[in-house]
Amino acid sequence: MDGSSALSDQTIEDSNMEVVGRVRNVYVWDMDETLILLKSLLNGAYAEAFNGLKDVPKGVEIGTMWEKHILELCDRSFFYEDIENYNMPFLDALSRYDDRRDLADYDFDQDGFKSPHDEENKRKLAYRHRVIANKYMQGLPALLDQETMKHWNELYDLTDEYTDRWLSSARAFLGQCSSREEDLKVSLTSSDGIGNHNDTTSEDINVLVTSGSLIPSLVKCLLFRLDNLITHGNVYSSWEVGKLKCFQWIKDRFNNSNVHFCVIGDGWEECEAAQAMRWPFVQIDPRPGSSHRFPGLTLRTLGYYLAVVYGSSDAENDEGKSSSDL
Repeated sequence: MDGSSALSDQTIEDSNMEVVGRVRNVYVWDMDETLILLKSLLNGAYAEAFNGLKDVPKGVEIGTMWEKHILELCDRSFFYEDIENYNMPFLDALSRYDDRRDLADYDFDQDGFKSPHDEENKRKLAYRHRVIANKYMQGLPALLDQETMKHWNELYDLTDEYTDRWLSSARAFLGQCSSREEDLKVSLTSSDGIGNHNDTTSEDINVLVTSGSLIPSLVKCLLFRLDNLITHGNVYSSWEVGKLKCFQWIKDRFNNSNVHFCVIGDGWEECEAAQAMRWPFVQIDPRPGSSHRFPGLTLRTLGYYLAVVYGSSDAENDEGKSSSDL
């Protein structure tokens, strides 16, 4: 990992944030059972919490459809059969091995890729990661035909209706947490995980740290319509390294006197990692009636958690937002 490059990138990022002149919030999100619902659909836990008001088998059926098609897209378009056993914490983890050759005529099926324990195979894995990044930036319409897109839209709407708008509410909230909802497609992070980003003009930002493996998590972002709100360079997999290590990378990447961090998730691991970093942690509770769920969670609520750790400025800023923003 190139420390001098990381320092240069960080210096540029720091100067950009100082120009902004206000606190920048970095929201660190868990994925499953936070931004999306999948495991609780598959095991029936989501529906059972409603004490008979939800059709449990229907929820299991919906979850099964998602699981099946996520894996199909991973295998068909994202080299998952090749690289399933070589999970990396972020897409650019091996970029220093990428010689940036033109891959237009590169034959991935015949390149002899094996376990990436030597430089040659690390380069081949880096090629695959570069293609995955480009596909993520192009978006789902570039990967699926119109009929399949129609099917996915119907499944999304069916799931959103079944979960009382959990998906669409979480997506809308991500938009509220960031300064802009569109045009957040940026280049890969640098090889040290600190980042070489073009999103420094955005005052607030969403970062995803998922306990799932990287490629299915990127596919979930695409299928659950989160890709224009969370860039591929802002997706971390803690599968191998743990959430605390990912949080440390994020702190190194964004840390500045004008930056506040907030973790939102449902699990013990992100809770313990947030406590170790001394960051506020907001625990998502999917049970009906909870305010820490979707719909329900607001920027004002996050502001209160931030104020406990950082002082009152975040709560005051969020209270100044219009009711339509909340």
